[in-house]
Amino acid sequence: MTDLRTGEVVPAATGSAALRVAVVGPTHPHKGGVAAHTTMLAHHLTEAGHDVTLVSWAHLYPSKLHHADAAVPEGVPEVPPYPRTIRALSWARPDTWVRTGRRLRDVDAVIVVHVMPQVVPAHLALLRAADAVPGRPRRGVHRPHSVVVCHNVLPHESRPGDAALMRLLFTRVDATLVHSAEQGRLAHELGARRVSVADLPPHLPGGEPITRGPRTGPTRLLALGLIREYKGIDVLLRAMREVPDVTLTIAGEVWPSQREVIERLVTDPRLAGRVKLRDGYVPADELAALLADHDVLTLPYRSATASQNVILGHAHGLPVLASDIAPFSAQIEDGVNGLLVPPEDERALAGALRRLGDPQVRARLAEGVQTPDLSGPWAHYLGTLEALAAADSEHEGDPSPEPPAPGTPEGPSSGPLVGAARRLRSQVRSRRPLLEIHHAELPDWVLPTDVLGDPAEADDARRLARAIGLPISLDKVSTWAALGALAAILRVRDDGRRSAIIVDETGTRSTLSRWARAVGFAPVEIDFTGSHPSVAALDVDTGSLDVIVRIHPRGCDADDVDNVLEQASWALRSGGLLIITIPIGPPSAQGALGPADVRGVLARAHALGFVLVGDIDGDVNARMREAGARARADSAAYGLVRLTLRRR
Repeated sequence: MTDLRTGEVVPAATGSAALRVAVVGPTHPHKGGVAAHTTMLAHHLTEAGHDVTLVSWAHLYPSKLHHADAAVPEGVPEVPPYPRTIRALSWARPDTWVRTGRRLRDVDAVIVVHVMPQVVPAHLALLRAADAVPGRPRRGVHRPHSVVVCHNVLPHESRPGDAALMRLLFTRVDATLVHSAEQGRLAHELGARRVSVADLPPHLPGGEPITRGPRTGPTRLLALGLIREYKGIDVLLRAMREVPDVTLTIAGEVWPSQREVIERLVTDPRLAGRVKLRDGYVPADELAALLADHDVLTLPYRSATASQNVILGHAHGLPVLASDIAPFSAQIEDGVNGLLVPPEDERALAGALRRLGDPQVRARLAEGVQTPDLSGPWAHYLGTLEALAAADSEHEGDPSPEPPAPGTPEGPSSGPLVGAARRLRSQVRSRRPLLEIHHAELPDWVLPTDVLGDPAEADDARRLARAIGLPISLDKVSTWAALGALAAILRVRDDGRRSAIIVDETGTRSTLSRWARAVGFAPVEIDFTGSHPSVAALDVDTGSLDVIVRIHPRGCDADDVDNVLEQASWALRSGGLLIITIPIGPPSAQGALGPADVRGVLARAHALGFVLVGDIDGDVNARMREAGARARADSAAYGLVRLTLRRR
């Protein structure tokens, strides 16, 4: 997991209270508070010791329902990305909803982050495929609990059918978490089974605050974020017409329904030169400087469900002027660290602006701002969510046999691919004699992690394969790659009955698959070579495979490596193996990586929950440098590194 204070990757805690959790929601490159909250939720659940996969969207929302591109423009993420993220869902591809749901059948809880009613059909299809809908227990095994984290029970700008869709969602999940008592009441009215309320915890973009020195001149106000009707920026602008010694920066994307209103007010002669409209997305790395350049953060909302903007302002030392509504009324102490005014009251708002024109008042409010507690709210939030995710549902009391041990052929179906592996196992055993090869018969120089930098090493591997009776392979580079892979499988994942479920993504006629069948395994061969990552998807349940292999004579390129790492992080069981080859060569060699790039792959693998089997330091590291230097720019055939990674 990632330590959020240092950014370092550290081993995840384990314990009887730990859950296997799938968090389904938007994350980077999607922008906005919900995506930031979803990302930090995955981080904090992992820090709490849970095994978490973040399942996100490659394409979210139909264009007609969103006024602008929902993705972050080129720039830094708003919060630290969660490393174990699978972007498997697409609004335009209902098959991805079902396929992804099937992969989540073995988790303990599916936490769906909800924002828009129009996405309810996708959420329900995923939950149904995961058997996470109350009243549909799976035969013989525990079904995942389903929890909806609901940012808005109904949208601020509602449409016909919104309430019906939300009622459908609430009645088909085990529990719901909302961020205010009013939202909880509304969820109950729409049929939610079990509702808990917890304040939205902080997930602040923008980095560390910048020191703000003394300044003179008019009071500088800041309005930040999407400019929508319910945020009341038009009310603030009308109030400013009566208070000349105040300026305002509007930084954020203006919602289409508000553009004409805002532009008309900004051009009012009484506001001439006092309003700066910075229309567009504000990158996370520019937030700290923007906040430091202003005196007061303004939140003149007409209504609100949950917001962290008060915490954001206080974290950067700014007092906040806000409407006297929840949650602001609980976050601001009027006259101490900000000012509260009745919503949509232009006269009261103008009076507050006059008070802020006094430098002594501003200084006193700034002194009253305390650094907010960023950890306590998360502890309460996670405790509430854990109780919902782990609680027994009304359907879980039915007796059922205990699930079989991982890797046994009698286990529950995990999709067509795993079923094919079990059928192949019986065919392999019935049609041909098996080679009796044990890992002790393989010499120590056949390593799970190794570098091929000299043709003589491939010749040695081919001679050994023939000596122990493995089927002949004409490609000696493939022989070298497959021999180390087979040795790793025999040493780490063989239970003596050759029951490991192996997926060989090398393609048909794979040397490894031929050898694995010869010794009694039943590998399933898939050819993902050249496939786009969105197409090269394993249709299996979470934690249903023992081994994934991707070994090509010229190795996997960078895109292949990243894709197979993400797949393996959730498709492999704990202790499962991922075996890949990577080309080593100079920068001019197409697709080849250098030693530093390989270390980057290992860092990414570590973040996704893998440990290296073998040693990449010392001799191996030196041989990688030598192989890269030796490889010709037009061919990296003998610059190849084989990595064996074990899922924690």
